[in-house]
Amino acid sequence: MYADLKEKQRAVSGRQIISLFDDKRAAEFSVQADGLFFDYSKTNIDHETREMLLALLDKVDFPEKRTAMFAGEKMNITENRAVLHTALRSGSGPLIVEGCDVMEQVLATRMRMLEFADAVRSGGVHGQGGAYTDVVNIGIGGSDLGPAMACLALKPYAQGPRCHFVSNVDGAHITDILEDLDPRTTLVIVASKTFTTIETLTNAQTALHWMAEAVERPTDQFVALSTAEDKTSDFGIAADRVFGFEDWVGGRYSVWGPIGLSLAIAIGAEHFRAFLSGAEVMDRHFQTAAAQENLPIILALVGVWHAQVAGYGTRAVLPYEQRLSRFPAYLQQLEMESNGKSVGIDGQELTDPSGPIVWGEPGTNGQHAFYQLIHQGSHIIPCEFMLAKEGHEPQLAHQHQLLQANCLAQSQALMLGRDLPAALKIAKSKGFEGAELQRQASHRVFAGNRPSTTLIYPKLTPFCLGQLIALYEHRVFVEGVILGINSFDQWGVELGKELAKALEPVLKGDSAGGDNNPSTLQLVAQLRA
Repeated sequence: MYADLKEKQRAVSGRQIISLFDDKRAAEFSVQADGLFFDYSKTNIDHETREMLLALLDKVDFPEKRTAMFAGEKMNITENRAVLHTALRSGSGPLIVEGCDVMEQVLATRMRMLEFADAVRSGGVHGQGGAYTDVVNIGIGGSDLGPAMACLALKPYAQGPRCHFVSNVDGAHITDILEDLDPRTTLVIVASKTFTTIETLTNAQTALHWMAEAVERPTDQFVALSTAEDKTSDFGIAADRVFGFEDWVGGRYSVWGPIGLSLAIAIGAEHFRAFLSGAEVMDRHFQTAAAQENLPIILALVGVWHAQVAGYGTRAVLPYEQRLSRFPAYLQQLEMESNGKSVGIDGQELTDPSGPIVWGEPGTNGQHAFYQLIHQGSHIIPCEFMLAKEGHEPQLAHQHQLLQANCLAQSQALMLGRDLPAALKIAKSKGFEGAELQRQASHRVFAGNRPSTTLIYPKLTPFCLGQLIALYEHRVFVEGVILGINSFDQWGVELGKELAKALEPVLKGDSAGGDNNPSTLQLVAQLRA
């Protein structure tokens, strides 16, 4: 499917990106919607390439698949499920799926959840030692990364109890979180759709024992985010403290519903609704904007050009916003768990690689770490910069301007680089001569011509964060449709879990573990020695 695009890429691979610029390119290779501005002019995509990329959408019947997703058709074909995380942020219905209006339950659960969140914030719902001062969310994957990322991102709006997040089954994680908290004023949220996730339930039992040492009725200070009411009841959590969600909500898409309870407690119902509203606005844009002016579509097509066509194996997400420091990790799960596949929907092996490796850190920290490889290493790594027009600290506006200058300088440096004559001039000014001048200059050469995009947003508000998350969710969907894969299952997560369960009795010494390979048995012996 990419043959003509790959031929085009080979033809222009040596072309300098800067040579594409005239007085129109910057404007023609930018998209804006509802306050967001996306510039992809610093890539090697020209008008012809863009038309070829847009043509991919018709080849894969993209408009029909987009409509089907929003309508609640079963897009997750391996689990026979709809994909309706968008319903969790919708403000109204109806949305009929298999004869039922799913929005009735969504809106009822949302109202109950937000009423509970505000009651916790006001002290109407409190611990056995008084108003809650702390909330501990125990989950893993999407049940952790979503609310943890969002609570950090929206810290300027957090007026409620302090929120903490436990995910790792390593006992150090929960120990370090709980040691400074008062169990009498701590609310514990256990987030597991099936209430069977081993890491989450192990940590929940540890929290329960900790709570029981100081509180007479420890499970009264527990909440469950789960659909398995029989299991939450067995744990001891009252039914009115259980908030469920349907199986058409994948974990990595679940922050919009009950999994976002910790965020709702932190920022309050009004701000949480603004968060949902931002995502809903992005949903409407994604459904109605023409392809060339559609933010998620263009973001996805740039990604396909770099990953599948040009063969660049990684993608760096670089938010110049400290409070988005967990956003790259969030996107790692969203993109790599969704599109990290090797077979298509038809069950046949893919002929082209699927999603790229996604990684990143906030600027300007990364500039003093891995940017060296990005600028002068032998790998070409497309960079996706993110930058706010305005920060939350007006008294430090000069620092925000310095942050902005650094972000713009990095994308410019990646594109322009520095040639040998310029490097020779610099080395000569430092007093080098002859062969040493040449040697020193060679270390100061930057190849340049490295692609980047820049996404500018007004300010990191709840509304804006909702927009950003939904933007990347839809980007994953577009890329998945083009790749011909199911972006909504995650069977790659399961095998390791199964083997871990089998290995636990071996590590305890209750089983010889003869079915394991010699390397694993040797490692077990070392751990037991």
